[in-house]
Amino acid sequence: MSETRLGRYRWTIATLLLFSTTINYMDRQVVSYLKEYFCTPVAQGGFGWTNVDYGNLISWFTAFYAGVTIFSGWVIDKIGTKLGLALSLITWSTFGIANAFVGRTLALNIAVRSLFGIGEGGNFPASIKTVAEWFPRRERALATGIFNSGSNIGAMVASLFVPWCLVFFGPELGWRMAFILTGGIGFVWLIFWFILYNSPAKHKFLTKQEFDYIHSDADNQAVHGASVVVADKDKAKVSWFRLLTYRQTWAFFVGKFMTDGIWWFLLFWLPDYLKKQFGIDTHHVGWPTFIVYGVAIVGSIFGGRIPMLFMNKGWATYKARMTTMLILAMFPLVLLSTQFFGDKAIFGTNALMLAIGVICIGAAAHQAWSANLFTTVSDMFPKVAVGSVTGIGGAAGGLGGVVVQQLAGHLNDHFKAAPQTAYLYMFCTCALAYIVAWSIMKILVPKFTPISEDELIAA
Repeated sequence: MSETRLGRYRWTIATLLLFSTTINYMDRQVVSYLKEYFCTPVAQGGFGWTNVDYGNLISWFTAFYAGVTIFSGWVIDKIGTKLGLALSLITWSTFGIANAFVGRTLALNIAVRSLFGIGEGGNFPASIKTVAEWFPRRERALATGIFNSGSNIGAMVASLFVPWCLVFFGPELGWRMAFILTGGIGFVWLIFWFILYNSPAKHKFLTKQEFDYIHSDADNQAVHGASVVVADKDKAKVSWFRLLTYRQTWAFFVGKFMTDGIWWFLLFWLPDYLKKQFGIDTHHVGWPTFIVYGVAIVGSIFGGRIPMLFMNKGWATYKARMTTMLILAMFPLVLLSTQFFGDKAIFGTNALMLAIGVICIGAAAHQAWSANLFTTVSDMFPKVAVGSVTGIGGAAGGLGGVVVQQLAGHLNDHFKAAPQTAYLYMFCTCALAYIVAWSIMKILVPKFTPISEDELIAA
């Protein structure tokens, strides 16, 4: 059946998720371009923070993000994605704006940024659950790659917008306006979300042909063979303790813990690296980071297509997914050479371009890896548990992020006279994380073993 006759409304849903993730990461990324201002001495008009202070700010945000992600996944499984994602966005947008009014006191910034993290923690569990509800298994990696590319687009927008705010409004007002303007955009998205989104069983714009296609997987036919979803199944209870007894849950946990922090490092420390390694000022740091996050979009979208190529050749889902992730885990190894190619004594004016090229490869590989890693949840677990398992993995990724932020902050202060050494250690850590994560995941789940809903529902 042609795509036109089948219907394409599911891609409208993917687009809504793309924009929510874009806003999510744009709001999150604001602080990375304000680091220089935050760490400028008070006598020169800044906040007078140290690298460790900045690392602590990001770590507290990450910790609260991680802690609430596991809870938000459970809540979203209970109240549904429509209300869950809306509440999440309202929370992070409100506290994103509030960040403009707390001044230079570190404790107040940490408190507001932590509350901001509570809101942001709901985006990915809600989005992954939405993909599981709206897409058949063969399209989930692509749909996930599309909405996950919003993390790059949001970072790209922030890379140009926040420096512009500092220049246009001046540093003292610009940092405040960066928080206010980026936070306000979320409320515009909320209008479209309430108008355009509903569950497939209740959506008036969804054709029967597309509904049947969405639920064409064998594991869905028993539940979704009719034109409506059985209400009792939607409200089935899933025990977190039960989920933690499965190796599949721990495989996802390890994958997120080992690799999420790498992307967070690129988000929050890349501008600082470029300033220290190459002497780029705030006004010009936007474009190199814009390029890195832009190239990463290719990885996010294309990474979701790779397993489809294998599956179209008759490969089983798990074999296709894990083979793809093994291939992708090899690419970040190029980050071992970042500081070599970034050495101006060897490569002169070409050093910046070469280092950015290497980082682009690592960033694109991460996004492709992330799209496939997220999809392993809906491959292995029934829809009733997707939000909870994604939340558990999000918490693991947040904990990994805390470790990476603390490591970056302490290394930068320890090697304050030679920041190139600090970033050498960081890029080596980034390079090896993926292949180690893949190996542990494969040991935990050597064969594809999906879990049925009946196994999970509490008596």
